Amino acid sequence: MYVATQFSIFMVNKPGVLAQILGEFANAKINITAMTVMDSAEHGVLRVVLAAAQKAEDVLSKVNMPYNKTEVLCVNLANKAGAFATMTEKLAKHHINISYAYATAGARGGRTTGVLKVADVNKAIRVLQASENKRPKSQPTVRRSQASRK
Repeated sequence: MYVATQFSIFMVNKPGVLAQILGEFANAKINITAMTVMDSAEHGVLRVVLAAAQKAEDVLSKVNMPYNKTEVLCVNLANKAGAFATMTEKLAKHHINISYAYATAGARGGRTTGVLKVADVNKAIRVLQASENKRPKSQPTVRRSQASRK
C-alpha cells in the first residue's frame, strides 16, 4: 500500500488525442501503473498513475496538456472475486469516503492494484494496516502420512 500521484489529464474529445498522450509517455519510457478514461460531450479525462511522476509532469508540460495532480491510495490486492469489496467495506466501517476508484490487473505476483481517491489518505492507510495486522497468520502446511489418512 502506498500513496501515489495521479494525473487527471483533460483531453479534447477527438480521435488520436489519447494515443498522442500515451505515445509521449512511452517515448519518455514512463510505465503506467493504472489508468482509466472518462468522457463527456466536451472533453475526456484520463486519470493515470505513472511510475515516474516528475518525468510525467515534464512530458505533460512539454505537450501543453492541461492536468491536475492529486494524491491517491494504491493498494495491492489479491486478483480474486471480493478482494476490492472487502477492502472498501473496511474503509466504509470507519466512515472514510471514496470519491472514486479503479483497478488494474498486472501487479506483481498476479495481483491487482486498486487505486482510490479517498477523503483522508492517512486515516485510510491506518485502517487498512490495522486490519492487516489483525489477520491471522497462515498456518504451515502439515502433511500426514498415507497410513494416517485412512
